[in-house]
Amino acid sequence: MGSGNTSSSAARKARIEEMRRAEQARERRNRVLVIGASVVAVAALVVGGVFVVNNRSDASDDSAAGKTGEAKNASGQFVTGADGVKTWQGTLSRNHVTKSVDYPMQPPVGGDHHPIWADCNGTVYTKAVKNENAVHSLEHGAVWVTYTDKAAKADVEALAAKVKKTPYTLMSPYENQDAPIVLSAWGHQRTVKSASDPAVDAFLQTYVQGKQTPEPGASCSGGTMQ
Repeated sequence: MGSGNTSSSAARKARIEEMRRAEQARERRNRVLVIGASVVAVAALVVGGVFVVNNRSDASDDSAAGKTGEAKNASGQFVTGADGVKTWQGTLSRNHVTKSVDYPMQPPVGGDHHPIWADCNGTVYTKAVKNENAVHSLEHGAVWVTYTDKAAKADVEALAAKVKKTPYTLMSPYENQDAPIVLSAWGHQRTVKSASDPAVDAFLQTYVQGKQTPEPGASCSGGTMQ
Protein backbone atom coordinates (compact mmCIF):
# COMPACT_ATOMS: atom_id res chain seq x y z
CA MET A 1 0.00 0.00 0.00
CA GLY A 2 2.83 2.35 0.96
CA SER A 3 4.79 1.62 -2.21
CA GLY A 4 1.72 2.35 -4.30
CA ASN A 5 1.30 5.78 -2.73
CA THR A 6 5.01 6.47 -3.20
CA SER A 7 4.83 5.53 -6.88
CA SER A 8 1.76 7.71 -7.38
CA SER A 9 3.43 10.65 -5.66
CA ALA A 10 6.58 10.19 -7.74
CA ALA A 11 4.54 10.10 -10.93
CA ARG A 12 2.74 13.34 -9.99
CA LYS A 13 6.05 15.06 -9.18
CA ALA A 14 7.50 13.90 -12.50
CA ARG A 15 4.45 15.22 -14.36
CA ILE A 16 4.68 18.60 -12.63
CA GLU A 17 8.42 18.81 -13.33
CA GLU A 18 7.75 18.08 -16.99
CA MET A 19 5.20 20.91 -17.03
CA ARG A 20 7.75 23.24 -15.46
CA ARG A 21 10.34 22.41 -18.10
CA ALA A 22 7.79 23.05 -20.84
CA GLU A 23 6.92 26.39 -19.23
CA GLN A 24 10.58 27.42 -19.08
CA ALA A 25 11.09 26.48 -22.73
CA ARG A 26 8.02 28.50 -23.73
CA GLU A 27 9.27 31.52 -21.78
CA ARG A 28 12.66 31.31 -23.54
CA ARG A 29 10.90 31.21 -26.92
CA ASN A 30 8.78 34.22 -25.95
CA ARG A 31 11.88 36.20 -24.99
CA VAL A 32 13.46 35.45 -28.37
CA LEU A 33 10.28 36.54 -30.15
CA VAL A 34 10.11 39.78 -28.16
CA ILE A 35 13.77 40.62 -28.89
CA GLY A 36 13.30 39.87 -32.58
CA ALA A 37 10.17 42.01 -32.76
CA SER A 38 11.97 44.90 -31.06
CA VAL A 39 14.83 44.78 -33.59
CA VAL A 40 12.36 44.87 -36.47
CA ALA A 41 10.51 47.83 -34.92
CA VAL A 42 13.70 49.85 -34.47
CA ALA A 43 14.83 49.15 -38.03
CA ALA A 44 11.48 50.24 -39.39
CA LEU A 45 11.61 53.52 -37.47
CA VAL A 46 15.14 54.25 -38.75
CA VAL A 47 13.98 54.10 -42.37
CA GLY A 48 10.98 56.27 -41.55
CA GLY A 49 8.37 53.54 -41.33
CA VAL A 50 6.19 52.75 -38.39
CA PHE A 51 5.99 49.13 -37.35
CA VAL A 52 3.72 48.16 -34.51
CA VAL A 53 4.14 44.88 -32.78
CA ASN A 54 0.98 43.76 -31.08
CA ASN A 55 1.84 40.75 -29.00
CA ARG A 56 -1.44 39.57 -27.57
CA SER A 57 -0.49 36.86 -25.10
CA ASP A 58 -2.56 34.86 -22.66
CA ALA A 59 -1.99 37.66 -20.14
CA SER A 60 -3.41 40.47 -22.30
CA ASP A 61 -5.99 39.02 -24.63
CA ASP A 62 -9.21 40.85 -23.75
CA SER A 63 -12.32 40.28 -25.78
CA ALA A 64 -14.70 43.19 -26.43
CA ALA A 65 -17.13 41.71 -23.95
CA GLY A 66 -14.35 41.14 -21.43
CA LYS A 67 -13.34 44.81 -21.45
CA THR A 68 -16.78 45.81 -20.27
CA GLY A 69 -17.04 42.99 -17.76
CA GLU A 70 -20.41 42.04 -19.22
CA ALA A 71 -19.50 38.69 -20.72
CA LYS A 72 -21.52 35.66 -19.71
CA ASN A 73 -19.62 34.13 -16.82
CA ALA A 74 -21.02 30.83 -15.57
CA SER A 75 -24.28 28.91 -15.49
CA GLY A 76 -25.05 25.55 -13.96
CA GLN A 77 -24.83 23.89 -10.56
CA PHE A 78 -22.59 21.74 -8.39
CA VAL A 79 -23.07 17.98 -8.30
CA THR A 80 -21.43 16.17 -5.37
CA GLY A 81 -19.72 12.86 -6.07
CA ALA A 82 -19.29 9.86 -3.77
CA ASP A 83 -15.80 11.12 -2.89
CA GLY A 84 -17.22 14.42 -1.59
CA VAL A 85 -15.86 16.46 -4.51
CA LYS A 86 -18.36 18.92 -5.99
CA THR A 87 -18.16 19.19 -9.78
CA TRP A 88 -19.65 22.14 -11.64
CA GLN A 89 -22.14 20.93 -14.21
CA GLY A 90 -22.60 23.74 -16.69
CA THR A 91 -20.78 26.56 -18.42
CA LEU A 92 -17.57 28.16 -17.14
CA SER A 93 -16.61 30.92 -19.56
CA ARG A 94 -12.96 31.94 -19.94
CA ASN A 95 -13.02 35.57 -21.09
CA HIS A 96 -10.41 38.01 -19.82
CA VAL A 97 -12.00 40.92 -17.96
CA THR A 98 -10.65 43.92 -16.09
CA LYS A 99 -13.66 44.50 -13.86
CA SER A 100 -14.98 42.48 -10.94
CA VAL A 101 -16.95 39.32 -11.71
CA ASP A 102 -20.10 38.14 -9.93
CA TYR A 103 -19.34 34.43 -9.51
CA PRO A 104 -22.18 32.00 -8.70
CA MET A 105 -20.04 30.13 -6.15
CA GLN A 106 -17.63 31.12 -3.38
CA PRO A 107 -14.77 30.57 -3.75
CA PRO A 108 -15.17 30.50 -7.54
CA VAL A 109 -14.02 27.46 -9.51
CA GLY A 110 -13.97 29.07 -12.95
CA GLY A 111 -15.49 31.67 -15.19
CA ASP A 112 -14.32 34.99 -16.59
CA HIS A 113 -11.13 36.20 -14.94
CA HIS A 114 -8.44 38.88 -14.91
CA PRO A 115 -5.77 38.70 -17.65
CA ILE A 116 -3.10 38.30 -14.93
CA TRP A 117 -3.03 35.21 -12.73
CA ALA A 118 -2.04 35.03 -9.07
CA ASP A 119 1.35 33.45 -8.38
CA CYS A 120 0.66 29.79 -7.66
CA ASN A 121 3.96 27.95 -7.39
CA GLY A 122 3.36 26.91 -3.78
CA THR A 123 2.46 30.48 -2.87
CA VAL A 124 0.97 31.21 0.56
CA TYR A 125 -0.82 34.56 0.87
CA THR A 126 -1.51 35.98 4.32
CA LYS A 127 -4.16 38.32 2.94
CA ALA A 128 -7.11 37.66 0.66
CA VAL A 129 -6.43 37.56 -3.07
CA LYS A 130 -8.82 38.75 -5.74
CA ASN A 131 -11.17 36.11 -7.13
CA GLU A 132 -10.44 37.15 -10.69
CA ASN A 133 -6.69 36.61 -10.34
CA ALA A 134 -7.06 33.30 -8.50
CA VAL A 135 -9.50 31.93 -11.09
CA HIS A 136 -6.89 32.56 -13.77
CA SER A 137 -4.50 30.43 -11.68
CA LEU A 138 -7.09 27.64 -11.63
CA GLU A 139 -7.23 27.86 -15.42
CA HIS A 140 -3.49 27.10 -15.40
CA GLY A 141 -4.06 23.93 -13.38
CA ALA A 142 -3.53 25.21 -9.84
CA VAL A 143 -5.34 24.14 -6.68
CA TRP A 144 -6.45 27.00 -4.44
CA VAL A 145 -6.60 26.32 -0.68
CA THR A 146 -8.76 28.79 1.23
CA TYR A 147 -9.68 29.10 4.89
CA THR A 148 -11.75 31.26 7.25
CA ASP A 149 -10.95 32.52 10.73
CA LYS A 150 -12.81 29.46 12.05
CA ALA A 151 -10.05 27.15 10.80
CA ALA A 152 -7.71 25.95 13.56
CA LYS A 153 -4.33 27.68 13.61
CA ALA A 154 -2.56 24.31 13.52
CA ASP A 155 -4.49 23.32 10.39
CA VAL A 156 -3.66 26.61 8.66
CA GLU A 157 0.03 26.17 9.45
CA ALA A 158 0.05 22.55 8.29
CA LEU A 159 -1.74 23.41 5.04
CA ALA A 160 0.66 26.29 4.41
CA ALA A 161 3.62 23.94 4.82
CA LYS A 162 2.06 21.49 2.35
CA VAL A 163 1.29 24.20 -0.20
CA LYS A 164 4.83 25.59 -0.05
CA LYS A 165 6.11 22.18 -1.11
CA THR A 166 3.61 21.73 -3.95
CA PRO A 167 4.02 23.53 -7.30
CA TYR A 168 0.80 24.76 -8.92
CA THR A 169 -0.91 25.55 -5.63
CA LEU A 170 -1.79 28.71 -3.75
CA MET A 171 -3.37 29.45 -0.39
CA SER A 172 -5.14 32.47 1.07
CA PRO A 173 -7.70 33.49 3.69
CA TYR A 174 -11.27 33.66 2.38
CA GLU A 175 -14.10 34.68 4.68
CA ASN A 176 -17.03 34.37 2.29
CA GLN A 177 -17.20 30.56 2.17
CA ASP A 178 -19.42 28.04 3.93
CA ALA A 179 -16.71 25.83 5.44
CA PRO A 180 -13.53 26.64 7.40
CA ILE A 181 -11.30 24.93 4.80
CA VAL A 182 -12.03 24.61 1.06
CA LEU A 183 -9.97 23.21 -1.81
CA SER A 184 -10.76 24.49 -5.31
CA ALA A 185 -9.65 23.57 -8.82
CA TRP A 186 -11.11 24.53 -12.20
CA GLY A 187 -14.66 23.17 -12.11
CA HIS A 188 -14.16 21.23 -8.86
CA GLN A 189 -14.32 21.93 -5.12
CA ARG A 190 -14.00 20.02 -1.85
CA THR A 191 -14.42 20.96 1.80
CA VAL A 192 -12.21 19.21 4.35
CA LYS A 193 -12.37 18.96 8.13
CA SER A 194 -8.67 19.42 8.84
CA ALA A 195 -5.20 19.50 7.32
CA SER A 196 -4.80 15.81 8.19
CA ASP A 197 -7.95 14.82 6.28
CA PRO A 198 -6.87 12.26 3.61
CA ALA A 199 -9.07 14.17 1.17
CA VAL A 200 -6.45 16.96 1.07
CA ASP A 201 -3.76 14.79 -0.50
CA ALA A 202 -6.32 13.05 -2.70
CA PHE A 203 -7.56 16.38 -4.08
CA LEU A 204 -4.03 17.64 -4.74
CA GLN A 205 -3.08 14.35 -6.37
CA THR A 206 -6.05 14.51 -8.73
CA TYR A 207 -6.35 18.20 -9.59
CA VAL A 208 -2.87 19.76 -9.50
CA GLN A 209 -2.30 19.96 -13.27
CA GLY A 210 -5.15 17.47 -13.55
CA LYS A 211 -7.29 16.50 -16.51
CA GLN A 212 -9.68 19.39 -15.78
CA THR A 213 -6.97 21.99 -16.54
CA PRO A 214 -7.98 24.23 -19.50
CA GLU A 215 -4.36 25.38 -20.05
CA PRO A 216 -2.00 22.62 -18.83
CA GLY A 217 1.60 23.68 -18.38
CA ALA A 218 0.82 27.42 -18.42
CA SER A 219 2.89 29.58 -16.09
CA CYS A 220 2.14 29.79 -12.38
CA SER A 221 4.82 32.41 -11.70
CA GLY A 222 5.19 36.07 -12.64
CA GLY A 223 1.61 36.96 -11.75
CA THR A 224 0.44 40.01 -9.84
CA MET A 225 -2.66 41.27 -8.07
CA GLN A 226 -4.59 43.81 -10.17
